[in-house]
Amino acid sequence: MTNIAILGFGVVGGGVADVITKNNDTIARKTGEHINIKYILDLREFPNHPLGDRVVHDMNIILSDPEVTVVAEMMGGAHPAYDYSRAALEAGKHVVTSNKEVVATFGAELLEIAREHHVRYLFEASVGGGIPVIRPMSSCLAANALYEVDGILNGTTNYILTQMIRAGKSFEEALAEAQAKGYAERNPAADVEGLDACRKICILSALAFGKSFSPADIHTEGITKITLDDVAAAEMYGGVIKLIGRTGLCDPDDPDSPVYMLVAPHVIAHDNPLAGVDDVFNSILVRGNAVGDVMFYGRGAGNLPTASAVVADIIDILSHKDAEIFVPGWKTAGADELCQTETLPYAFLVRMKAESRGAAVAGVRAAYPDAEILTAADDDNGTLAFVTPVTTEKALGEAFPDGVLSAVRIMP
Repeated sequence: MTNIAILGFGVVGGGVADVITKNNDTIARKTGEHINIKYILDLREFPNHPLGDRVVHDMNIILSDPEVTVVAEMMGGAHPAYDYSRAALEAGKHVVTSNKEVVATFGAELLEIAREHHVRYLFEASVGGGIPVIRPMSSCLAANALYEVDGILNGTTNYILTQMIRAGKSFEEALAEAQAKGYAERNPAADVEGLDACRKICILSALAFGKSFSPADIHTEGITKITLDDVAAAEMYGGVIKLIGRTGLCDPDDPDSPVYMLVAPHVIAHDNPLAGVDDVFNSILVRGNAVGDVMFYGRGAGNLPTASAVVADIIDILSHKDAEIFVPGWKTAGADELCQTETLPYAFLVRMKAESRGAAVAGVRAAYPDAEILTAADDDNGTLAFVTPVTTEKALGEAFPDGVLSAVRIMP
């Protein structure tokens, strides 16, 4: 029997307990032993829960118990989750987590501490919820030199955009519906401002390229400025708008190349497989020099899907108890190893005020002779929508210094 401790008994922590309780015999057949939840660390009491007698409020009880070999951290937030994870690793205990903020911000450090103490730090649930992507990238695709990862990484924003595209609902209407259905928090900022997706793409980038960047240094845009006019313009172009996290080598042929990384709305052509990922589903597209494109798809959140990934990490530890597993670490990268987003090559879908259609078109043609004009108001007093050739955000700003209504990147 393996004794574990659960840190945080909220939605995911409770789901982990449910999965273990329900599937313990199945787990034992796969690993040769059952899992015993010896402690649950939480500020609250759970007197009516079957595991309520396991609740403790002092982390030191767990750290000082040599019978506890695995700690499952689902507390959320950076602190004290990071502090407890570090202390557990230093105490010689394996740690598994779903905490994307801790992994994105402190993953390089915690992996090194785990290596020093001959234990493991696993985080399959931190990116795609129940979608298996971390382990496949690090093992199944190990023979590849990966050069790009793109993904729809947040189910809340994807649901909102789907409602805007399919039902013609405004951002505010779609957000209210997402909140009513429990897809969005009362304070949805982490989702709609792109912060959640940013943390996830930082983890995927570190995994793919071995370079760890702080989420605070990554160009991050949300979907709060996307309007139904933008959605309509994207449809005229032949695509849909999705919030995409992107990372890749600036020079795909050079594994030591600087890395680009950003989170922003993108126009996705209908023939791109990411265009068909709707509602609360997530999808991650990984590109390698041998395998080509590999796509991972599924529900990116929810208590049981996420819990299943956490328990899978525990099973992985139990299945390799006597093995010394080499886990490649992440290098904490400097600013010179991150390409500036404003210089990345992109075509843009642009909307601008067109008080005079002729003058607006002439201005666009002067800046971009090969621009594709999509639409202009019939009464010459509306909006002009056009697509630039491949350019940069910096050049676009210089071409139209007075600004535009919107400029959405087009997925290459």
